[in-house]
Amino acid sequence: MTIAESSGTGEFDLGALLAERGAERYELHTRYLNHQLPRMLRTIGFDKVYERAEGAHFWDADGNDHLDMLAGFGVMGLGRHHPVVRKALHDVLDASLADLTRFDCQPLPGLLAERLLAHSPHLDRVFFGNSGTEAVETALKFARYATGRPRVLYCEHAFHGLTTGSLSVNGESGFRDGFAPLLPDTAVPLGDLDALERELRGGDVAALIVEPIQGKGVHEAPPGYLRAAQELLHRHKALLIADEVQTGLGRTGDFYAHQHEEGVEPDLVCVAKALSGGYVPVGATIGKDWIFRKVYSSMDRVLVHSASFGANAQAMAAGLAVLSVMENERIVARARGTGELLRTRLAALTEKYELLADVRGRGLMIGIEFGRPRSLRLRSRWTVLQAARKGLFAQMVVVPLLQRHRILTQVSGDHLEVIKLIPPLIIDEEDVNRFVDAFTAVMDDAHDGGLVWEFGRTLVKQAVTDR
Repeated sequence: MTIAESSGTGEFDLGALLAERGAERYELHTRYLNHQLPRMLRTIGFDKVYERAEGAHFWDADGNDHLDMLAGFGVMGLGRHHPVVRKALHDVLDASLADLTRFDCQPLPGLLAERLLAHSPHLDRVFFGNSGTEAVETALKFARYATGRPRVLYCEHAFHGLTTGSLSVNGESGFRDGFAPLLPDTAVPLGDLDALERELRGGDVAALIVEPIQGKGVHEAPPGYLRAAQELLHRHKALLIADEVQTGLGRTGDFYAHQHEEGVEPDLVCVAKALSGGYVPVGATIGKDWIFRKVYSSMDRVLVHSASFGANAQAMAAGLAVLSVMENERIVARARGTGELLRTRLAALTEKYELLADVRGRGLMIGIEFGRPRSLRLRSRWTVLQAARKGLFAQMVVVPLLQRHRILTQVSGDHLEVIKLIPPLIIDEEDVNRFVDAFTAVMDDAHDGGLVWEFGRTLVKQAVTDR
């Protein structure tokens, strides 16, 4: 049955459509979208049906509450359906603005740029696009044009997006394989200033793009690295691009993650995700005035870089509402305090569990790393998992957290024994207690040889089959 056939009348009724066909969600995805996604979700038992959401929680069809420690990969910084953001979107729709005429200057983009720049004191101008990868693409183009150089350096294991330019600075081969040729960019190890300087000597480097804390594995740039890298880059007339798509807007306990290190003033900063309020996709590339003036050097070049839906009224209203909430509800300070509580409680468990190797991160961006145990009994099981596929133990923890404790988390990257926690920045002490209690129960089971290892056998079989 098609949408037209199911509607019954000439009018579109979204509620009726969802009521009639919502149960087909996994079948529709298998038939028309990425067919591997529902297959993967069924394999690990994540094929749930969620009916509604609010804040840091969502509920299934049976009314069971689930705690969200994933925040839509960081998009839901304020949680789901924050009333201030929701009202702003109703207001902007009701205003019937003359949006996207392309030949006028609407007030909302300027107002949002002004608010963003108030948190970015060393930067001057903003370009609005539609996503994090588009914000990175903009930064790459602007850096190349402003410096007149072709090459951008990036860090090993980095993730900056999946469009072709962003993919060229992606440090994971699994994402890059099969999509060559890419742009002539070069990887350097995160924190290795000598490697950075060697690449800069050739005089063809436009910029270094870096995540202050890498999403893959939750690895923070070493103390002093960003400032020293900035000095090296500027000495060689190259730029520093800070990718704050995931780390920005309070995630790490400061507005931007690079602000944890004194004296770091990137030439370009990329943000997205949380700026959307979880509703309307938006990305922003924030940069120095001289860079924008070089790119847009004349009226002939006024549209040399643009986006059809960039700076649309709904996205701008969402962004303005998000920044208002962040200021009025002291979101950055809350993330810093709650993150410190969660990280401290989890770090204390490393003394108790030999499978737990490290807990790291800043604010509410936390990595939980597992490692080879000492005892022979656990080590033999660990070895079997590692032989089948690295990363299976972390997946063994993620699954019971959801299935038994109704807490959604994620493995930090392919072939990594790391769980990444990036919950909504509004979680409270009760949510922290719930997660720590559930995580402790799963780790107890893992060390006692319980049901966690039964699921591990399923994952091993699947890994072998996929080979």
